[in-house]
This record gives sequence, C-alpha cells and structure tokens, in this order.
Amino acid sequence: MGSFSIWHWLVVLVIVVLIFGTKKLKNIGADLGGAVKGFKDGVRDGGTPADPTAQVTTQKSSDTNTVDVEAKTKS
Repeated sequence: MGSFSIWHWLVVLVIVVLIFGTKKLKNIGADLGGAVKGFKDGVRDGGTPADPTAQVTTQKSSDTNTVDVEAKTKS
C-alpha cells in the first residue's frame, strides 16, 4: 500500500468531473477564490468589512427575529 500514482488521480478527477460537471466546478472555484480574497482583505484591513453595504442591520420592531437585509444582484 503505497501512495497513489498519477493514473489514480486522473481517474478520480474524471469521476469528479462526470459527477459535478465543469460548470459547477467552475462556480465552486470562483466561490472559493472570492472567499479567500475576502478573508485576505479582512485580515489586511484589521477585520473591518470591505463593503459597508454588506452589513446586516436589525430592524427595531415588536418582532425581535426580523432582520432587514439589503441584497445586491450578482453580476
């Protein structure tokens, strides 16, 4: 029982592409890249959010579970 060869990894890669498809894998990669970029920006800025409109604000009402969120469209 040794380490996997390149052929084992190629078979695994082909199976993953067949299961998820290239479009879904591209979206996962883009989401992961955005998360890493956001994390780096957060660490560099000392934890302050890069986009102040992304903050969630609570609305003062009788229902304490209501949250008012401003959504942006993904472009």
